Amino acid sequence: MIASTLITGLGLGAMYGLLALGFHITYAVSKTVNFSQGASMMFGAVMGYTFSVTLGWPVLLAFPAALGCCAILGLAIEFFLVRPFVARGSEAWLMATVAGGIVLENMVLFTFGKEPRNLPSVLAQEPISLFGAGAYPLQIVIPVVGITIAFALTWLQRSTRAGQAMLATVQRPEAAQLVGVDTRAVIAIAFAISAVFAGIAGLLIAPLFNVSASMGTIFGIKAFAAAILGGISSAWGVMIAGLLYGCIEALTTAYLGSGYTQIVSFSLVILVLATVPNGLFGRAAVNKV
Repeated sequence: MIASTLITGLGLGAMYGLLALGFHITYAVSKTVNFSQGASMMFGAVMGYTFSVTLGWPVLLAFPAALGCCAILGLAIEFFLVRPFVARGSEAWLMATVAGGIVLENMVLFTFGKEPRNLPSVLAQEPISLFGAGAYPLQIVIPVVGITIAFALTWLQRSTRAGQAMLATVQRPEAAQLVGVDTRAVIAIAFAISAVFAGIAGLLIAPLFNVSASMGTIFGIKAFAAAILGGISSAWGVMIAGLLYGCIEALTTAYLGSGYTQIVSFSLVILVLATVPNGLFGRAAVNKV
């Protein structure tokens, strides 16, 4: 039972980690986050369903098209819900992104409908035996995809000029502009990537949890908890925290019951932040005077 529970937890946790990576990348570039990340996840799953099931497109065409829609959504969120407020030195972008997510959810509710729908996947049809437990191949694929993306993002930030430009945008924006970095474009791209990460999470988890207009709400909240728990400034930190969070949630549900799941998991977040304010893998900001 414990093996099956951990496999489920790792699949959930990797999905939280993917969403949390979206929070990380926008924070690393602009010190802002997209609080409609859960809605972006839902949007990716809905568009994937629309293209692959409703329109009958092949998966190899439908899913990239869905992620392209997510990228456009991320650009729109940055342009309309974040940039105008940041330009005025206001933190109203926080509420604007929350409101934007609610608007998007309700727009999907009216157009897509409120009934959950199944997104078929060959990776979620026949379970396989793993360490004596039954698991769908998709539950193995999700952690692999999440860890691979976390590795790729860390490499990008540390070893490429594009990654250095992203980090310089928030650390030394004036200096970045002097060497030719278009800081506005970098921030916009970060939001597009953030929404794409959310879309990937939605497409991966949809065959296991179905597609609905409200599917992203609680996932988005838990992903932000994972981002804070791991230290939002660390890509590996938020992914590892997401995996831990998913495993703890699955173990709590299996051994104590679903009624205790939220109590235990969010109490853990409070406990960690009370003792480690910057998260498990985050670093305190250094202010030079």
